[in-house]
Amino acid sequence: MAAEAVITVNPAIRPGVSPPVEMALEAQHPRAVRAKATVADYWALTKPEINFLIAIATFAGFHLGSLNRSHFPFGLLFHTLLGTLLVASGTGTLNQYIERRFDAQMRRTARRPLAAGRMEASNALWLGISLSVAGAVYLALAANILASLLAVLTLLSYLFLYTPLKRRTPFCALVGAFPGAMPPLIGYAAADGRLSSAAWVLYAILFLWQFPHFMAIAWMYREDYDRAGYFVLPHKEPRARFVSLQTMLPLLALLPVSLLPTPPGLLGLLYLVGALALGLGFFNYGAQFVLHRSSAAARRLLFASIIYLPSLLVLMILATG
Repeated sequence: MAAEAVITVNPAIRPGVSPPVEMALEAQHPRAVRAKATVADYWALTKPEINFLIAIATFAGFHLGSLNRSHFPFGLLFHTLLGTLLVASGTGTLNQYIERRFDAQMRRTARRPLAAGRMEASNALWLGISLSVAGAVYLALAANILASLLAVLTLLSYLFLYTPLKRRTPFCALVGAFPGAMPPLIGYAAADGRLSSAAWVLYAILFLWQFPHFMAIAWMYREDYDRAGYFVLPHKEPRARFVSLQTMLPLLALLPVSLLPTPPGLLGLLYLVGALALGLGFFNYGAQFVLHRSSAAARRLLFASIIYLPSLLVLMILATG
């Protein structure tokens, strides 16, 4: 691969805003503009786009864990989602704190608040710690100890196992899939106080889903990752074979695993047909990516993965509602 120059970002310029517009805005309302930019930076630290998927997965687990209750516990659901998202936001913030120097070397992350130098690293560190501790304590008090322990385990394994392994071995995706699949377990534990087979089926679905999702991202930004010293893909051949196996084997396993709740009659024909259609569509985009291994095919697979997971979980919720 051809080497590319490291992109530098002017910390005084916010992404998506041209310098003349930036200067005009600050001249008119300097304090308001700065305050808005600061709030936006703190919000970006929490990785809200990832938290959206975490919220859906947590809700799906909570919903299945509540099926034996006579009334749906809306108050407990609120507490569970709030506590989980606090821990997830803290984890995302601390991840950006740890990787800030490497993020600055990648095009896709160079404009993050810490990487671009728009925020003091110590501020992000204390924000991440505060959010994480507050979320864990809140879950313990408002839900139960098991949900809180699962959230803490997710944070610790993500930050201290997966994050450093990204610079050491391409099998970091395997390690990262364990904490990445935890949200439905947190939701289920909060609702039921224990983890049944249904909770572990949800866990397996999210565990397998992450591989094609991450392989698409890793392939699209492989030069970025190489430049920053990440080892998310093998640096030499058989890189293509590694990506193919990490994409297709989980997709093959995901098809039957996603149908596991159906035989006991828990979800029925609606879920069976919908899950099968979603799984075959997801598999098709994975196969196209493996055949062509282009950035366009990777982008389509990434989009398919983002559609697949929430659609499957919403279908599961509707089928049991």
